[in-house]
Amino acid sequence: QVQLVESGGGLVQAGDSLRLSCVASGRTFSRYAMGWFRQAPGKEREIVAGISWSGISQYYADSVKGRFTISRDNTKNTVYLQMSSLKPEDTAVYYCAARSTQAMAPVIYLQSDEYDLWGQGTQVTVSS
Repeated sequence: QVQLVESGGGLVQAGDSLRLSCVASGRTFSRYAMGWFRQAPGKEREIVAGISWSGISQYYADSVKGRFTISRDNTKNTVYLQMSSLKPEDTAVYYCAARSTQAMAPVIYLQSDEYDLWGQGTQVTVSS
Protein backbone atom coordinates (compact mmCIF):
# COMPACT_ATOMS: atom_id res chain seq x y z
CA GLN A 1 0.00 0.00 0.00
CA VAL A 2 1.37 3.38 -1.03
CA GLN A 3 1.01 6.31 1.35
CA LEU A 4 1.38 9.90 0.19
CA VAL A 5 2.82 12.90 2.04
CA GLU A 6 2.75 16.37 0.51
CA SER A 7 4.98 19.28 1.42
CA GLY A 8 6.01 22.66 0.10
CA GLY A 9 2.90 24.74 0.59
CA GLY A 10 2.94 28.16 2.15
CA LEU A 11 2.01 31.83 1.95
CA VAL A 12 3.39 33.72 -1.03
CA GLN A 13 2.68 36.86 -2.98
CA ALA A 14 1.14 37.02 -6.41
CA GLY A 15 3.76 36.34 -9.04
CA ASP A 16 5.87 34.15 -6.78
CA SER A 17 6.71 30.49 -7.25
CA LEU A 18 6.37 27.40 -5.11
CA ARG A 19 7.25 23.77 -5.58
CA LEU A 20 5.09 21.12 -4.02
CA SER A 21 6.43 17.65 -3.40
CA CYS A 22 4.60 14.41 -2.77
CA VAL A 23 6.62 11.51 -1.44
CA ALA A 24 5.15 8.04 -1.69
CA SER A 25 6.06 5.16 0.54
CA GLY A 26 6.05 1.67 -0.88
CA ARG A 27 7.88 -0.14 -3.61
CA THR A 28 5.46 0.16 -6.50
CA PHE A 29 5.37 3.92 -7.00
CA SER A 30 6.33 3.57 -10.63
CA ARG A 31 3.09 1.67 -11.27
CA TYR A 32 0.94 4.58 -10.17
CA ALA A 33 -0.40 7.39 -12.29
CA MET A 34 -0.30 10.56 -10.21
CA GLY A 35 -2.32 13.71 -10.00
CA TRP A 36 -2.42 17.01 -8.19
CA PHE A 37 -5.80 18.35 -7.19
CA ARG A 38 -6.85 21.43 -5.31
CA GLN A 39 -9.83 22.54 -3.32
CA ALA A 40 -10.61 26.13 -2.45
CA PRO A 41 -13.10 27.04 0.29
CA GLY A 42 -16.65 26.55 -0.90
CA LYS A 43 -15.57 24.94 -4.15
CA GLU A 44 -15.33 21.40 -5.42
CA ARG A 45 -12.04 19.59 -5.69
CA GLU A 46 -10.55 20.02 -9.15
CA ILE A 47 -7.68 18.49 -10.99
CA VAL A 48 -4.70 20.74 -11.51
CA ALA A 49 -2.30 18.37 -13.27
CA GLY A 50 -1.78 14.69 -13.94
CA ILE A 51 1.15 12.55 -15.01
CA SER A 52 1.38 9.03 -16.34
CA TRP A 53 3.24 6.28 -14.49
CA SER A 54 6.32 6.72 -16.67
CA GLY A 55 6.17 10.49 -16.68
CA ILE A 56 6.00 10.64 -20.45
CA SER A 57 2.55 12.22 -20.53
CA GLN A 58 1.17 15.16 -18.58
CA TYR A 59 -2.14 16.94 -18.34
CA TYR A 60 -2.84 20.47 -17.13
CA ALA A 61 -6.04 22.27 -16.34
CA ASP A 62 -6.53 25.31 -18.54
CA SER A 63 -6.30 27.57 -15.52
CA VAL A 64 -2.70 26.55 -14.82
CA LYS A 65 -1.40 25.70 -18.26
CA GLY A 66 1.86 27.49 -18.93
CA ARG A 67 2.37 28.30 -15.24
CA PHE A 68 2.50 24.90 -13.52
CA THR A 69 4.68 21.90 -14.32
CA ILE A 70 4.15 18.39 -13.02
CA SER A 71 7.04 15.96 -12.95
CA ARG A 72 8.07 12.78 -11.19
CA ASP A 73 11.20 11.00 -10.14
CA ASN A 74 10.43 7.32 -9.77
CA THR A 75 13.86 6.69 -8.24
CA LYS A 76 12.86 8.99 -5.37
CA ASN A 77 9.19 7.98 -5.22
CA THR A 78 8.32 11.64 -5.62
CA VAL A 79 6.01 13.71 -7.77
CA TYR A 80 6.42 17.47 -7.99
CA LEU A 81 4.25 20.41 -8.88
CA GLN A 82 6.27 23.47 -9.82
CA MET A 83 4.01 26.51 -9.63
CA SER A 84 5.05 29.83 -11.12
CA SER A 85 3.35 33.17 -11.63
CA LEU A 86 0.99 32.34 -8.82
CA LYS A 87 -2.31 34.17 -8.61
CA PRO A 88 -4.67 34.73 -5.68
CA GLU A 89 -7.13 32.38 -7.36
CA ASP A 90 -4.57 29.59 -6.96
CA THR A 91 -5.19 29.71 -3.22
CA ALA A 92 -6.40 26.27 -2.10
CA VAL A 93 -5.46 23.09 -0.33
CA TYR A 94 -3.44 21.02 -2.77
CA TYR A 95 -3.71 17.25 -2.71
CA CYS A 96 -1.54 14.58 -4.24
CA ALA A 97 -3.34 11.49 -5.53
CA ALA A 98 -2.28 8.11 -6.84
CA ARG A 99 -4.00 5.58 -9.06
CA SER A 100 -2.56 2.12 -9.54
CA THR A 101 -2.34 0.97 -13.13
CA GLN A 102 -1.18 -2.10 -15.00
CA ALA A 103 -1.47 -0.36 -18.33
CA MET A 104 1.70 0.12 -20.30
CA ALA A 105 0.12 3.05 -22.11
CA PRO A 106 0.73 6.49 -20.56
CA VAL A 107 -2.73 6.85 -19.05
CA ILE A 108 -3.66 9.96 -17.09
CA TYR A 109 -6.73 10.06 -14.87
CA LEU A 110 -8.69 13.28 -14.62
CA GLN A 111 -11.48 12.54 -12.15
CA SER A 112 -10.97 12.48 -8.42
CA ASP A 113 -13.00 9.28 -8.03
CA GLU A 114 -10.57 7.46 -10.31
CA TYR A 115 -7.79 7.78 -7.75
CA ASP A 116 -7.11 5.18 -5.07
CA LEU A 117 -4.95 7.09 -2.63
CA TRP A 118 -4.75 10.63 -1.33
CA GLY A 119 -2.34 12.67 0.70
CA GLN A 120 -3.36 14.89 3.58
CA GLY A 121 -3.08 18.09 1.58
CA THR A 122 -0.90 21.17 1.82
CA GLN A 123 -2.18 24.75 1.98
CA VAL A 124 -1.14 27.23 -0.67
CA THR A 125 -2.13 30.85 -0.06
CA VAL A 126 -1.38 33.55 -2.60
CA SER A 127 -1.82 37.13 -1.48
CA SER A 128 -2.47 39.97 -3.90
